[in-house]
Amino acid sequence: MSILPHTLKIAAAAVALAAAVSLSGCNSHAAAPEVPRSALVAHPQNAADMHAEVYSGDVHARYESQLGFRVNGKIKARLVDVGAHVRAGQALAELDPMDLKLQATSAQATLSSARANRDLAQSEYNRYHALLEKHFISQTQIDTQNNTLKAAQAQVAQAEAALAVAQNQTEYTILRADHDGMITTIHAETGQVVAPGQPVATLARDGDLEVEIAVPENRIADYARGMPAVVEAWADAGRHLQGHLREISPEADRMTRTYRVRVTLDAGDTQPKLGQTARVYFADAAGAARQLIPLSALHEKGGAPAVWVVDVKTHQVHLAPVDVAAYREQGVLLAGGVDAQQWIVTAGVHKLRDGEAISPVDPQNRPVAL
Repeated sequence: MSILPHTLKIAAAAVALAAAVSLSGCNSHAAAPEVPRSALVAHPQNAADMHAEVYSGDVHARYESQLGFRVNGKIKARLVDVGAHVRAGQALAELDPMDLKLQATSAQATLSSARANRDLAQSEYNRYHALLEKHFISQTQIDTQNNTLKAAQAQVAQAEAALAVAQNQTEYTILRADHDGMITTIHAETGQVVAPGQPVATLARDGDLEVEIAVPENRIADYARGMPAVVEAWADAGRHLQGHLREISPEADRMTRTYRVRVTLDAGDTQPKLGQTARVYFADAAGAARQLIPLSALHEKGGAPAVWVVDVKTHQVHLAPVDVAAYREQGVLLAGGVDAQQWIVTAGVHKLRDGEAISPVDPQNRPVAL
């Protein structure tokens, strides 16, 4: 009977020991340091180069020429293709010259006839002048011959001019580039009959490049010739090219009610290609002190916008209220709250808590030394 109480005592002691071990394990687990969460961090970008207004446009050459023949005729050959780079004087297309050659031959024959008439009139005048010296004819008759000679000489001059025109027109059967540049469009093909001045090819001259944009009529008063601008090609995002506003159309487009504006790119090593899409940013003096952050970095604190700022010493994050100036395609413009020297969390901001330590990484998941 005495064995049972002793056994119960041993069992109770074992249970107590197990509970103590279990509690000891829990306490050691709770005391283990928490592994910092990886978080993308970055500096706010200085918005001195950002702009109040952004417009999309196309890249053009400053000078674009619609080239056409100066005479009518049937195109015999087209000598270049779209995208070809040509030199000044290079042949682009050729008309069938047969008709114009026949006109030149006819003009040459007319000139020969006029010269023969002039020579005959000159001979008659000389003969009458000799008779006048011998008093065999009157002054009236010599005056008549003199007028006939002058008329014949005028006919020769007229025929010579007509021949020169005909010969020039023969040369006009070859369409040549008037400047170095790129052929951007072909408007006519071999076998097509064209009229004088009808566009056959479009030539974009080498030299200055421009971006043509459309500005709404309620904003056009904010812009003036010479204003600085920054151009960013859509195909080369992130590379900013300097430019300036060169031309503002004096009249709004009747369909879109926008004004055509041309922004010239300043000379540089990297230039966009013709026809590419580009964004044009116009400088805003008030935006010089603003910061640009990704939209994903924006959080809230008490219903107001805020961002997570990283302490460079402890790597802990704290919410800092910010003043949003504007929302842009590239991100959020801040009028205050952070500066370009601070580190902020740019992604996953909804998963953080105040005072939490993080492991800062860049977009390539590489550790960042703050």
